[in-house]
Amino acid sequence: MSFIPLGILAAAGKKAGSTVIAIAHSVSPRITAYPWAAGFGTKYANPATLPAGDGKGLAFNKAKDTLAVSGDTTPFINVYPFNAGFGTKYANPADLPDGGAEGVDWNNDDTAIAVVNEVGAQYLEAWPWSAGFGTKYTGPVTQPPLATYSVKFNPAGTALAVAHASSPFISGYPFSAGFGTKYSNPATLPAGTGNGVTFNSTGDTVALAHGTSPFITVYAFNAITGFGSKYSDPASLPSGNGQNIAFNNDDTIIAIVHSTTPFVSVYPWSAGFGTKYSNPATLPASTSFGVAWNKNGADIAVAHNTTPFVTVYPWSAGFGTKYSNPATLPTGGGQAVTFN
Repeated sequence: MSFIPLGILAAAGKKAGSTVIAIAHSVSPRITAYPWAAGFGTKYANPATLPAGDGKGLAFNKAKDTLAVSGDTTPFINVYPFNAGFGTKYANPADLPDGGAEGVDWNNDDTAIAVVNEVGAQYLEAWPWSAGFGTKYTGPVTQPPLATYSVKFNPAGTALAVAHASSPFISGYPFSAGFGTKYSNPATLPAGTGNGVTFNSTGDTVALAHGTSPFITVYAFNAITGFGSKYSDPASLPSGNGQNIAFNNDDTIIAIVHSTTPFVSVYPWSAGFGTKYSNPATLPASTSFGVAWNKNGADIAVAHNTTPFVTVYPWSAGFGTKYSNPATLPTGGGQAVTFN
């Protein structure tokens, strides 16, 4: 195996590629990670302390040395040091998530971690983080309504957005060592249940994958004023309920995974949707719940409900030939996927 020195990549103005890919899934061990170098390496050993229920969301911190997994069974969040494999699980927070944690994310400098819950009195919660959980922040005065499925901090860590099951389907909050007053709802609401939310790398755009056509909705965003105008829908819509969404490394492409074949749809992005890229020659196997780009935008991964549970493609102005499946597959339906 050969590697390009980081200095050469930096001189070329590019980021190095990711070195780890992780999948959250149903069925024990519920979290599976592999070395990544334009293909799957040998699966890392499972963590000594496994998540207790289905893995629903996962996120590496920005330093890439800690991996958080949210799930549907107490303690609802599990956090591990990660350095060429799983370290000893961090102690649970003193005040656990309310229940059924779905999504998880870190802020810009890894000093806070947030989760959203499908059930409970609080659907959005956050804790200070310093090599372990601090005392949980007071929840926002206006909680998201009903089941909440996804959470993302903006790149500056000064705001976060959540996707949830009832109107207005997307909510946003300022954040500074705690929650500020909820932003006003967007003028044009999404059409249905919000399932996945993300910001672009500059934080001036927020995108939502949702149930009900057009399945994808994108807004301008400002951390002071909140939601701006909705961008026009793509000319060729995703074919079914949007489940999750991701911009590539330089915000020139947006990908959404969904419930109906071809299960993944990708568009050029430049302050609006371009013409949809052709589908991959080998489609994901079924309804897809997670999507992620590696950090230099050279690969795109999809987590889906049936075997092999994760599918990864090279990307260069379109889908390349699917990478070979890992030798040891995840053990159940893929719910989320991330690169470090």
